[in-house]
Amino acid sequence: MDASEQIDKLIEGIADWRGKTLAGVRKTMLAADKEITEEWKWMGSPVWSLDGIVAVGNAHKGKVKLTFMYGAKLADPEKLFNAGFEGNERRAIDFFEGDKVDAPALKNLIRTAIEYNRAKKSTKKARAASGSKPGKAKKK
Repeated sequence: MDASEQIDKLIEGIADWRGKTLAGVRKTMLAADKEITEEWKWMGSPVWSLDGIVAVGNAHKGKVKLTFMYGAKLADPEKLFNAGFEGNERRAIDFFEGDKVDAPALKNLIRTAIEYNRAKKSTKKARAASGSKPGKAKKK
């Protein structure tokens, strides 16, 4: 069973509002960029990636959590992040019963995360090509 099938099975197994919410989050995630891939990691977590992990989704008791790997580095003009502020890298959106997924705002945030991943990847490539390490001056 591939990752997408495992995510399908997970969503189908959640009979309450959390299954519908996770399905809506997933639909928005996949609609944000046609190159996003789905993965199944950490013993049962849906993960969406493009040039690195974009976000991880989980249905918890009482909420659906969408955690952005580098959320602390992302602009969030719509103020979607409402959890995970104690960390230096990750930020999350907790969806509770009755919450609606703001698809346009979420798509923008997903695209911002993809841009961040691409910039990070291109910086790594540039460093590798120059032979320098971050924070170290190149000797002459």
